Amino acid sequence: MRIIVIGATGNVGTALLRRLHAAEAVSAIAGVSRRGPERGGEPYDGVEWHRIDVSDPGSGGALERVLSGADAVVHLAWIIRPNRDEQLLERTNLEGSRRVFEAAAAAGVPHLVVASSIGAYGRPDATPPGSERADESFPRHGAPTSHYGRQKSAVERILDDVAAAHPEMVVSRLRPGLIFQAEAAPEIRDYFLGALVPRTLLRALPLLSLPVLPWPAGVVTQAVHADDIADAYWRVLRDRAAGAFNVAAEPPLSPQSVGRLVGARRWLPIPVPVVRALVAVTYRLRLQPTDPGWVDMAAVTPVMATDRIRALGWSPQHSSIDTLRELVGRLGARGGLGNALHRSRSPLE
Repeated sequence: MRIIVIGATGNVGTALLRRLHAAEAVSAIAGVSRRGPERGGEPYDGVEWHRIDVSDPGSGGALERVLSGADAVVHLAWIIRPNRDEQLLERTNLEGSRRVFEAAAAAGVPHLVVASSIGAYGRPDATPPGSERADESFPRHGAPTSHYGRQKSAVERILDDVAAAHPEMVVSRLRPGLIFQAEAAPEIRDYFLGALVPRTLLRALPLLSLPVLPWPAGVVTQAVHADDIADAYWRVLRDRAAGAFNVAAEPPLSPQSVGRLVGARRWLPIPVPVVRALVAVTYRLRLQPTDPGWVDMAAVTPVMATDRIRALGWSPQHSSIDTLRELVGRLGARGGLGNALHRSRSPLE
């Protein structure tokens, strides 16, 4: 199999490269990125690199040439910063995704696999904690005030249109929860905290024991390790499995489960409007780079069922708590993935 990964230098892309290198059925791997990896070594070596910016309106021809002859294409390219420039986000995330989908169809690619997200789901009466979990038929409205949720939902609609126009192409989409790995911790810190919290304090986090854990009331989310989501992608590729797949490890991240991680004996529920107001004020004052739409999205996304991906033999090797522990342990570290020039620590963006 010749597999092409678009967005191959990011959090999921690097993990997927590792998984594909280990798969005997994969004969060739190509990576597409705006700049390519900024360093050599694993997992970047042994990959045929193409530098294409999918946000460029003229990139369609180059994409079609690169994708020609591929057995499958995995589209991971997505940007979440700068939050304040939605036109740039739309050029990359919406228009860029459409270009990739249309280029794959034009090149005759038999299998297109797309990174969606739990963020594509969402409605005001989202499944509350403890009730029946949401399967892949849950409404894909996204949180209207979240650029991430809104755009993930919009890209799914674009993908629906392309799939309907090209029934000869198998189309798959994965909807994971939060994706963490130790190596990506500096990147995740830069995206969501910026320079707000000093690295010295972040390095001390694993040693802290909180008597009380503040938590947004009613918010429960899910996480998965990057290596486990990479294995899910491989199983979908290997089986050429069509359709949507929720992907998350157990247990859901709740105040009770996270409280055990930080040694908290009890938790303090903070009303979501209070959390949102605090995030909105600090974002408006440019003290941190995370806009309040992220809070809105967390409040309306459901707890997902993962039966479909598990039917392919997928079983995560990391619990969500171990995955979160791995992330926290490296938040104060330097370095990170080979894409440092793609990101900013500035809260001004």
